[in-house]
Amino acid sequence: MAVRAVRGATQLDVDEREHLLARTSEMVLDVMASNGLGVDDFISVVFTATSDLHSEFPAYAARQLGFGDVPLLCARELEIERSMPRVVRMLAHVETDLPRADLTHCYLHGAAALRSDLTRVRSVPDQA
Repeated sequence: MAVRAVRGATQLDVDEREHLLARTSEMVLDVMASNGLGVDDFISVVFTATSDLHSEFPAYAARQLGFGDVPLLCARELEIERSMPRVVRMLAHVETDLPRADLTHCYLHGAAALRSDLTRVRSVPDQA
């Protein structure tokens, strides 16, 4: 079993607590499903949020999904001009038998535009 890192990101429509928790949960669950992971496969998760999000800690969504024993950290994303607003990102360290090239990184809603350069990306854009 190897230690791998897997990424995810999602964009929120508004900074409201329930919306942030729902979008963050959706992102975590999508990363899990896309890579065949369970909570016990996670070593740690770092969440970042853009500076326009303050309604809740993204890690709280993972806690609600059963990540009680997994070390979680929230941080502020860099404020770069032209950066996408209202984005929660995750970097998860996991134990998996998947080769690095077979990991699927998940970018949901507006964040689907962030990493079209990755070979294995599951992008879920917003409905038009």
